[in-house]
Amino acid sequence: MLAYSSSMELIAGDIGGTKSWLAWVTGDAEGVSRPRFEKVYASADFASADALLRQFMAEAQSPVPPNVLLLALPGPLQAQRVKLTNLDWTLDAAGMAASLGIADVRFVNDFQAAAAGVATLTASDVIALNPRPADPAGVRAIIGAGTGMGLAFMVADSSGRYRSFASEGGHTDFAPGNALQLRLLEYLRAEYGHVSWERAVSGSAMNDLYRFCCTEQGLAQPGEPVDGAMLVARAGSGDGVAAAALDLFVALYGAWTGNVALLYQPRGGLYIAGGVSRHLQTHLQSPRFMAAAVDKGRMRGVVERTPVFLIVQPRLGVQGAIAMAFAPP
Repeated sequence: MLAYSSSMELIAGDIGGTKSWLAWVTGDAEGVSRPRFEKVYASADFASADALLRQFMAEAQSPVPPNVLLLALPGPLQAQRVKLTNLDWTLDAAGMAASLGIADVRFVNDFQAAAAGVATLTASDVIALNPRPADPAGVRAIIGAGTGMGLAFMVADSSGRYRSFASEGGHTDFAPGNALQLRLLEYLRAEYGHVSWERAVSGSAMNDLYRFCCTEQGLAQPGEPVDGAMLVARAGSGDGVAAAALDLFVALYGAWTGNVALLYQPRGGLYIAGGVSRHLQTHLQSPRFMAAAVDKGRMRGVVERTPVFLIVQPRLGVQGAIAMAFAPP
């Protein structure tokens, strides 16, 4: 993506609604790179992306300034400007270049970077949820529940190198698969109006799923918001409502995974990323997940033939951003 005749001093970042992962690497024209500094920050601790980057550069204490900044961002990009979906930040590449004194500032969609990061993974970075042989030149897709729900796909070019393409598929209309999910749709519609898959399958959906299950069981609503970590803890301590909410989440996640398998037929692999996905690893490995994924009627066989992998490498996004920066044009 970025070509330099001399060395590149790159800050690559994976910016999320919950956390932001930043890495400073230096590299030469041949693409050989080495790390200088890396740190993860709570995104809500900063009023803006500029404030976050200034803090990172101050802590890095690099002997040379950066000349490239590549940020992977959640949300649709328009002319290198974006208002983040789950964080009250608006970023403009030209304005950030001027403010931070960095010559080349580029933005990419966060799941486009995650898609590029798939090529950096090792066997220990993934777990097969549906162990089927992958076509080495087949279409790949990547989804992921984090704060929101991301989606991107990858197509191999004539040289065999994969190109990644961003999508906002997580914001397509949610479709219930049974009576319980139909009631969930009505519950969410009363709260939000339009109900997307992200409203039902993401970290930000956990509180709504728990409250919905309380309503279903005729129980009082909790006095505080319930996030994913709390939901897992409550389920582990015997909270039946939390267990029901987790079961519902896994079934919905499986259904969405099956939808993506039908949309792209990713014979090269359907990869599942995101912090929520990693933390629910044992739940996604349960039969409930793939049972919901393959429940597609006449098209069941298409999903059954799709290799599905869970990514457990937390640096995926920043690895993808670095890979994109050093990729040949």
